[in-house]
Amino acid sequence: MNLEPTGERMIVEHYHSSLEDYVIYVMHIATYNFAEQFTRGKRVLDYGCGSGYGSARISKTAAHVDAVDVADDAIAYAIEHYAADNLGFHRCAPDGRLPFPDQSFDTVLSFQVFEHIQETTHYLSEIRRVLAPGGHLLLATPDRSNRLLPFQSPWNRWHIREYSTNSLRRTLSRIFPDVQIQHMSGRQEVIGVELRRCTKVKWITLPFTLPFIPRFLRVKLLNALHALKSKRASSGPPQQFNFDESHITIATNVQPSLNLVAVVRK
Repeated sequence: MNLEPTGERMIVEHYHSSLEDYVIYVMHIATYNFAEQFTRGKRVLDYGCGSGYGSARISKTAAHVDAVDVADDAIAYAIEHYAADNLGFHRCAPDGRLPFPDQSFDTVLSFQVFEHIQETTHYLSEIRRVLAPGGHLLLATPDRSNRLLPFQSPWNRWHIREYSTNSLRRTLSRIFPDVQIQHMSGRQEVIGVELRRCTKVKWITLPFTLPFIPRFLRVKLLNALHALKSKRASSGPPQQFNFDESHITIATNVQPSLNLVAVVRK
């Protein structure tokens, strides 16, 4: 089956058509590469797996990976494209309840999902429930410091909220006592592409993303802007670029930061 790209689902072939998309792709791959030190030989849950490419990548060295998503089409696509003996794809309930017993996993991954979650306490509590004692949660989410003005609501129409280092630490610490925040940066010629894109979009969308604009209206206006942009855009054939995920760095306090990567221990 074909999976409709929304801008929030990482479908590998769609991320080689432009320089901006390819930078996002290598950021995703770098996150999964970073996670491997916590997933190798482990029982892993990929919570919000999307198209399943990352779950498949992790399954090559993990003991077993269970991957869940709320979207039926995403799970169907993942099963069709990434089947493996030690990899299972499952649909979770719309409220995020997980179909697994307590303490089922050594590591839980939540990559580019948390910014979509309204009920963060419930989401994190479910993760804590299925994590074994001493297990790890790795959570990656956009760093608002370089994407938004201090008062600005997200210009990404799918995002409920975006986090700073401090606000993410506060939110995670309500459920988990041991929270370390890493930052994603990299070589300037690579991350500069994403920084310039974010700067351009945050100013273009500013009239729609002021804090007093109700969310339903913000989303409606951003949808209209996205539709206009889509009519003008044309997707070209896959391109080759002279950089890869090795040009991305995940470490403490590296700047400028594109994403926050929380390493949380139960």
